[in-house]
Amino acid sequence: MSKDKNIFKATWAYADAPESTDHIKIKKQYELFIDGEFVKPSKKKYFDTIDPSNQKKIASIAEASSDDIDKAVAAANKAFTSWSKLPGKERGKYIFRIARLIQERAREFAVIESLDGGKPIRESRDIDIPLAASHFFYYAGWADKLEYAFPNRKVKPVGVAGQIIPWNFPLLMAAWKIAPALATGNTVVLKPAETTSLTALKLAEIIEESGLPKGVVNIVTGAGETGAAIVNHPDVDKIAFTGSTGVGKYIQKATAGTAKKLTLELGGKGANIIFEDAAIDQAVEGIVNAIFFNQGHVCCAGSRLFVQESVADVVIQKLKSRMETLIVGNPLDKNTDIGAINSAKQLKTIKDYIKIGLNEGGEIYQPNCKFPKNGNWCAPTLFLNVSQSHRIVQEEIFGPVLAVQTFRTIDEVVEKANNTPFGLSAGVWTQKGSKIFNLTQRLNAGVVWGNTFNKFDPTSPFGGYKESGFGREGGLHGLRGYVKFD
Repeated sequence: MSKDKNIFKATWAYADAPESTDHIKIKKQYELFIDGEFVKPSKKKYFDTIDPSNQKKIASIAEASSDDIDKAVAAANKAFTSWSKLPGKERGKYIFRIARLIQERAREFAVIESLDGGKPIRESRDIDIPLAASHFFYYAGWADKLEYAFPNRKVKPVGVAGQIIPWNFPLLMAAWKIAPALATGNTVVLKPAETTSLTALKLAEIIEESGLPKGVVNIVTGAGETGAAIVNHPDVDKIAFTGSTGVGKYIQKATAGTAKKLTLELGGKGANIIFEDAAIDQAVEGIVNAIFFNQGHVCCAGSRLFVQESVADVVIQKLKSRMETLIVGNPLDKNTDIGAINSAKQLKTIKDYIKIGLNEGGEIYQPNCKFPKNGNWCAPTLFLNVSQSHRIVQEEIFGPVLAVQTFRTIDEVVEKANNTPFGLSAGVWTQKGSKIFNLTQRLNAGVVWGNTFNKFDPTSPFGGYKESGFGREGGLHGLRGYVKFD
């Protein structure tokens, strides 16, 4: 009996304490993963990856040069010959094994994701890592069923896929891209974001452990020049990019006139629409999740809130009260709601936009937050009394900043919601299903959530319109970008 009590006390103490890093293996220096091995960069250059919650160095990361990209692409091309001919059933076994290994090391991945990216451990542990494993599981199942995915059509893999992922969901974005590429018989050269490379390099360790043939997946680290070398490489057959609209436009120009296939998942300025018949308390929780999840570092964040006039006062009052309860702080503390802004550069961008909002005449509301002495921190922020012409309404901020407007009719809110260069996401809160279906047809958004927001599933396609990019990732649609038809 006393032994059981001790176990209970230990578990209780653990649950209330910040996640421990004592048993997490982080090397002082990480190399490039090319042709199944970890190798030093040809120019022997490294850069630091920083913990955004305290601005301390975590590790040194190899910086790949164009010579390193040549080696990675050559390895991928060599591996493609045998990997593309391997029966789908056998490819699926490797992908399934990677998924299982992610599950086995889920705690390690979650802690490292929060350390490197600043996101709350609850999100890394409960959302990012399980979803990453689920995508590998899902596409493992498709590997031997491509004839059902594309009936009456003979499909072939594209070749070498160059994949560039962002810093807001590092492991999840890697899974979104690598899993369908492997399932369809392609090989991969992947570059994670320079500020959040650690979980991709941990994934390389899993890939090595899984026994995946050498050269099938290569992971190279670096900044913009490294990514450009992948985009411009003549032996890369497919580019998949998730990131800013500006870089996406550069990639589109760089690949124009070439035979490269291209998918782009870019910025967003999602509209979150609250009708007067919505379940208000539920909607308020949805607003919080839509904009403050992952510090607002979400391309599909509901960063524009539209509330029907008749309930605007009560929604805003409840939202302000809910914001007062949000805890901003240590990403490894399980009670934290909003973690650290990913980088000092991004924090400056967010603060600049807050100043712009004030200069444009917006009414600001921020709860009282006690921040740690060091690190990159920003209080959750509301802007009221803004119009369609305000920059904070039109431009992506990529932070915990919400612009609030009101509306009277469906036609009015549809016009306002569509009045943006982006077309990635939207949310609709109402008790009437017919109203939700009506708006899904009228909103220019690739994803429309009904009475929820920021919910993802490996079986569902994700992507946008206009300056939010083109092509889809996830679901059956996610296979299409990695095949060609005879």
